[in-house]
Amino acid sequence: MYFRRDTEENYSLELTPLIDVVFLLLIFFIVSTELVNPRRMDITLPTSKAASDNKVVKNLEIEMTQDKKIYVKGRRTSLDQLEASLAQLKKPQEVKTIIRADKDIAYGDVVKVMGLLQAAKVTDISVAVK
Repeated sequence: MYFRRDTEENYSLELTPLIDVVFLLLIFFIVSTELVNPRRMDITLPTSKAASDNKVVKNLEIEMTQDKKIYVKGRRTSLDQLEASLAQLKKPQEVKTIIRADKDIAYGDVVKVMGLLQAAKVTDISVAVK
């Protein structure tokens, strides 16, 4: 007697589309985490016992990196450009300024920026610390 065999159905899972989806999700999360805070520079702040945690609304944020690069609101600038932009301020007395300088930068470089701010009549100057 001849018995006909039923063909078995293939119940295996196709892995190729699943791997593609996983890689797309991985790329999405990597790109989205890079865009969370693109303005932050690699600056190591000095520490202080008198550091305050109050969050003051800042109008002008100046960042100074270890290699003496100056960034104003995330855009790279020079001392001359900073001086020119400070001269264009309408009410410099009302501008709140914070300087985020790397702890390894020379003290004189920070003082130059603070001198430019004082010459422009900016009175509210803060230096960020941890």
